[in-house]
Amino acid sequence: MMDQHPGARLLYLREDELRLGLDLMFYVQRDLARDLQAVLTREGLGHAHHRALHFIGRQPDIAVGGLLAVLRITKQSLSRVLSELVEAGLVRQRTGPNDRRQRLLALTDTGTALEAELFECQRRRVQRAYSAAGPEAVTAFREVLERMADPEAGPAPISPAAPSPRNATRGTPR
Repeated sequence: MMDQHPGARLLYLREDELRLGLDLMFYVQRDLARDLQAVLTREGLGHAHHRALHFIGRQPDIAVGGLLAVLRITKQSLSRVLSELVEAGLVRQRTGPNDRRQRLLALTDTGTALEAELFECQRRRVQRAYSAAGPEAVTAFREVLERMADPEAGPAPISPAAPSPRNATRGTPR
């Protein structure tokens, strides 16, 4: 068997390949957002609310500062979103045990149910793609995404082993 030209291994770095990768990310983002739209519209919420619910559910009792670091949005934007989620009975706030200025966030039972419903809207698409691609491709995909995340932001504050809100209360494996 003939060896491939050494430069052929780098074809994936050509501009057209990079643009195709970005095109695909835009399509996936569009489709994942569309999967949620009916539920968000029914609840009178937007995608910013979904992102907050997702990360509060992934890390119960996350401090507001921690959520700001994850979402990388302004305090003003987060304040509006959190106020609406608290008012809707989806998120509860409590003061920190060691610092009364600290506000810790967690989903209420209603918030947990809504987050699970939103997750289910997207789970089918992700699971279908993961199943079709196989474990090696999923691992490689995750590595690419981790390398694309802003290195200035530091390591991801949410562990892949964090329990889902549904299973955390049931004590069942994910």
